[in-house]
Order: sequence, then structure tokens, then C-alpha cells
Amino acid sequence: MQAPEVASSRALKLARDIDPEGTRTIGVLSKIDQAASDAKTVACVQAILSNKGPRTAAEIEWVALIGQSVAIASAQSGSVGSENSLETAWRAEAESLKSILTTAPQNKLGRIALVDTIAKQIRKRMKVRLPNLLTGLQGKSQVVKDELARLGESMVQSPEGTRAVALELCREFEDKFLAHVTSGEGSGWKIVASFEGKFPDRIKQLPLDRHFDLNNVKRIVLEADGYQPYLISPEKGLKSLIKGVLEMAKEPSRLCVEEVHRVLLDIVNATANGTPGLGRYPPFKREIITIASNALDTFKSDAKKMVVALVDMERAFVPPQHFIRLVQRRMERQRREEEVKTKSSKKAQDAEQAMMNKEQAKSSKDKSNQQDKDTKEGPNLQVAGPGGEITAGYLLKKSAKNNEWSKRWFVLNEKSGKLGYTKKQEERHFRGVIVLEECNLEEIEEEELSKTSKDSKKANGAEKGPSLVFKITNRVAYKTVLKAHSAVVLKAESMADKIEWVKKIKGIIQSKGGSVKSSNTPEGGSMRQSHSDGSLDTMARRPADPEEELRWMSQEVRGYVEAVLNSLAANVPKAIVLCQVEKAKEDMLNQLYSSISSQSNARIEELLQEDHNAKRRREKAQKQSTLLSKLTRQLSVHDNRAAAASYSDDTSGPESGPQSPGQSGEDWRSAFSAAANGSADRSSSQNESRSRSADSRGRRYENGDANGANSGSRRTPNRLPPAPPKY
Repeated sequence: MQAPEVASSRALKLARDIDPEGTRTIGVLSKIDQAASDAKTVACVQAILSNKGPRTAAEIEWVALIGQSVAIASAQSGSVGSENSLETAWRAEAESLKSILTTAPQNKLGRIALVDTIAKQIRKRMKVRLPNLLTGLQGKSQVVKDELARLGESMVQSPEGTRAVALELCREFEDKFLAHVTSGEGSGWKIVASFEGKFPDRIKQLPLDRHFDLNNVKRIVLEADGYQPYLISPEKGLKSLIKGVLEMAKEPSRLCVEEVHRVLLDIVNATANGTPGLGRYPPFKREIITIASNALDTFKSDAKKMVVALVDMERAFVPPQHFIRLVQRRMERQRREEEVKTKSSKKAQDAEQAMMNKEQAKSSKDKSNQQDKDTKEGPNLQVAGPGGEITAGYLLKKSAKNNEWSKRWFVLNEKSGKLGYTKKQEERHFRGVIVLEECNLEEIEEEELSKTSKDSKKANGAEKGPSLVFKITNRVAYKTVLKAHSAVVLKAESMADKIEWVKKIKGIIQSKGGSVKSSNTPEGGSMRQSHSDGSLDTMARRPADPEEELRWMSQEVRGYVEAVLNSLAANVPKAIVLCQVEKAKEDMLNQLYSSISSQSNARIEELLQEDHNAKRRREKAQKQSTLLSKLTRQLSVHDNRAAAASYSDDTSGPESGPQSPGQSGEDWRSAFSAAANGSADRSSSQNESRSRSADSRGRRYENGDANGANSGSRRTPNRLPPAPPKY
């Protein structure tokens, strides 16, 4: 046998293809007795058995055997009827191989070595494969156990057992339902979402603007009072308005009840479908859903009655405190404004009085001369337009807030009948416009504007000169002229300017039917008109505009209605929780238990008819669980034995193993050359062979290979598992 022949052996190539790792391959060198005379072949065999052969052969466990005929002859040469003739033949074979292969390892000679090698390979393979197999089996066992837990145990076939199963399923349903509602699991969060989202939005979207439109308020007040108009305030109409607006809050409240009812129904269905035990009994699950749904329908009706009662409660009684406080606050605000205005007016009047006293100290002659001079010079006004219909000039305007004069640029358009003013001549946009067609003109004395005592008037009466002041008021006493002012007091810079302004304004007012009062009005009229200076005190004494008063009242009513709607938005969810959610957690579950308990045993057995598919799956899972448990136990035993055997092999004497990857691949060639030249040291090999044979025999005796009482009548050697390692 040549080295290349061993390296290129077809058997080695086939073994590498089938078993690349070499964990399932054992090399057998047979018919060694027939090549005993060929020293080169014997040397080659010994090199292979000593793991000094080619690299491809060194990765395989090798065993040497003699021919089959020799083994049979050896077995037949024993005494007839001997129970251990086969083992005797195997030992004779090993001794024969030892005499031929003197340098080969003794634990690789004969069929006893073959059996040991096969067992060792099997243990190695089991050591590699068994953990993965056990892990897979354990995973499969866990899956089967989970399936059994989901399918449940078989029901006890007795009336008491059937009723106990039904109540246990009710308890499972209760736990799941409470988890959904209390912890927000599943659809429970939708209850809070309906309270915080859709319901407040529906309340805010109520058409309050349409109901509190002034025309609609007038119509409701007129319909409520009938043929007899209200005397002081339209209380009956306002109450009717409140009731009508609050009536709209009923529909969003009912919709909120319906939405919560749908959420609870979804929770009931999700709970029933999510309860593992109910999945085994579809009729019983349908019965539970029916009982729970009927109870929820009752709770929905109660909740609707409750929320409607909340709205009717607000509609039935309107507390007056809200409106009283509003009137009090309005009067207090007016009083504070009047005080501020009075203080500022008093300061301005004192300053003006001081200036007037200085002016009145001059001689009346100077005033007459100045008047004549102004008359001769003519008005200092600017005229524009095709027909001179636009007149512009400066006038002093008295402020209603602080009673001070401010110089403003006024522009009169006789064609449109409007008088506008700006702060400066350069401005292009009017700060205010007076429609003269709706106004009256009145010439007043400057003394009438100052709030002084009678003594002061008497003292200055003799020196009273021509007045440059005139006032524009609205024809309707309670209407305004400019912005929020009921009167506008103006003062010309000269008598000529006043005459021109009054002339043109008078022409516009009289053409539209307005009245013009001169400064020589009787004393009674002058005193009566002196109060119309646009002050807050004057406005408070005038008769109120009915339309404006109605607008104020509607605004106050709207504020009350919005407050009530906000209160309903907070209280309706409380009523729904009380009538639906809390009752579902208590009364619905109590009804469920009482309804199931009141059923007859026959009815409960009818409801607890298990699904045939589930029953078949449970039986199949039980069989799988039994088989997997048995197989797992058996493989665990083998795994423990393989581990113990591996430990025993590791703690035994040093044995020749497979060639390490770092060993040179040329060792087997030198072994062949040494065998061919006869340079092998046979004496040392024989000593080593005897030592290894003794070790091998000792190990076999420990494994139960020796003849004894335990051998019995077996035809094969008795192979007991090794004892566990001793620490």
C-alpha cells in the first residue's frame, strides 16, 4: 500500500462528502491477518492507527480487524454450548492483532475496540446533538402546554361541576371586563375621549349667535308678552329665550349617552372574545353577551332620563342672583366713570373760570372793537368745490372726558350734509363725522358750560360778551351725534368764523326739518338745554333706548346661558358615569351571576356544549404533551450518560487521539519509510502495546466486559453505563 493510495482512497472521499465534520465516520482496516507477511502494509496500517497517516485519514477514528473467517473459526473452536464463545473469539482476535501490529495502539485492535469506538462516536454525537434536540423538544412542549392552557381542562361531568365551570367563566369575564374599564385596556379610553372631546365640542357648536340675534330676541319677547307689552323689563320673554336655548343642550347629552353605550358594548364583546374559557363554549359566550347587552340597554335609558332631567332643572328655575350682580356691576362701573369724569371736569372748569375772569376784566369797549374788527375782516375759512359747497377751517372742540378745548380742522360738505374733522390739516382721514341731517343746532353762552356757583354768575353777568360757542345735538334725545357723545360743543376762533359756520350748518339742518336755537332763548329753555352737554349724568337721566336696553339684556342672558352650558358640560359626564359605567361595573355583573345561577342544570349543560374542534385540538395536544414528556425524559437520560462517559474518558489514562491541526502532514510518510527500512523500535512498541492493552482491559472490566454473574446467557458483551465520576 502506497501513501498516495491511502490519501486518494475512494472511501475517504465518500466519507468527506457525506460527513464533512467526521463525527459519524469510523474507519475499519480489515483482513490484517492476510497482509501480516507484508511489512510495508503492516507499517502503513500501524501509522494510520497511530494517527500518523495522511491528513484526511488522521481526522477519522480507525480500528483494525482480521478476516471474518478467522473470527468465525475462532468462535467455533470454543467449547460447544459456551455462553461467552463470541466474546472469547473477539479477545482471541485482539491478541492475534497485537502480535501482528506490535506498534499500533491496543485500544484500536479487534471488534471489542470497534464496539468501544462506535460507542464513543455515538456519545460524541449525542453530546453535540442532544442539547439542541432537548431544547427543541422543550420549546415544543411549552407550546403544547400553552395550547392546553388555552383550551382548558376537560369539564367535570356532573351537575355541580357544570355549574362551577359556568360561575368560574363568569368570574373570568368579570376580571377581564373590569380590567378594560378601570385600567383603560382595550376601548376603555374611549369613554374619557367622549367626555373630553366630542361632547364639549357639540356644546360649543350650539347656534347661540342665531338665537341671541337682536331680531330673534325681539320676536321672542313680543311673542311672550302678547298684546300687553312689558312695563319695565321683558322678564317673561328672556325666560322663554333661556328655556329655548337650553333645550338645545339635550341632544348633545343624549348623543354622549349613546356613544358611551356603544363603547361599553364594544368592551363587553371584546371581553367575551378575549376570555379563553368562553372560547370553548360559544353558546355560553353568546348568553353572557346577551345578558350584559340587555343590562346596558337599561342603564342607557336611565342615563338619558338623568341628563334630560339635568337640563330641565336648569330650564325650570333661573336664579336672579346672576342678573342682580350684573346690574350692580354695571352701575358700579358707571359710578366710577362718573367720578373720574367729574374730577377731571372740575379741574378743567376751574382753569377755564380763571381764564374767563381775566378776559372779563377787560373793558367792553375793547370787545366791541374786536368784534367790529372781526366783522370787517371777514371769516378766516377756506372754500372749495364747484359751487363752494365745501368749507374748511379750525374750530375748538370741547372734550367730554376732561372738559378741555382742543383745536381741530373741520370740513363741511353742504352737498352731503356731513361735518368731519381731523387733528391736523394735513391728515386725509376723518377722525369723526357728524351727519347734520339728523341733528339740531343750538347757540349757547360760554357761561353755561362752566359749573360755577350763582354768586360767580351774578358777579360776571354784567360783563358778559358775545359767545363764540355753539352745540350740535341729535334730534332723538337718546341717540348719539359723534361716536359715543350725545352732543358736540364747538367754539369758533372769531365771531366772523362763527357766523359763517352757523349760517352754513343752519341751512343744512333746516332743509331737513331740524331745529335751530339761538342764544336769546328764554331762561327756562336755556336752563333746560344747559343739561344736554353730553355728560354721563345727563345720559343717565335721559329715557333709555328700548332697543339698546334689549341688546344689553340679551348679552346678560347670553352670559348666563353660557355659564349654564359650561356647568352642563361638567355635570353630564358625571351623570353618565353614575348611571352607565358604575352600574356596568356593579349591577351588570350582579345580574350576570344571578341570571346564570337561576338557570337549570339542563340549561347550563346545554350552554356549556364544547366546540368539537376545540375538543379535538385538546385531545391532540394532550397526546403530544405525553409523547414529548416521555421522549424528553429518555433523551435526558442519554444525555446524562453521554456526559458521564465523556467525563470517564477524560479522566482515564492518556490515549492517542486524532492528529492535531498543527501537526505536520509529513509524519505519516516518515512512518512508512521507517517501516520499510525495518528501523522501528519493536521492543518499545511492544511495551507500549502491553501497557495500553492492560489499560484497555482494565477499562473493559470496569464497563462490565468480564465474564461474571451478570453476563447471563447473552451472546454479546454486557455493556453497562459507567459509574458517575467521584469528586
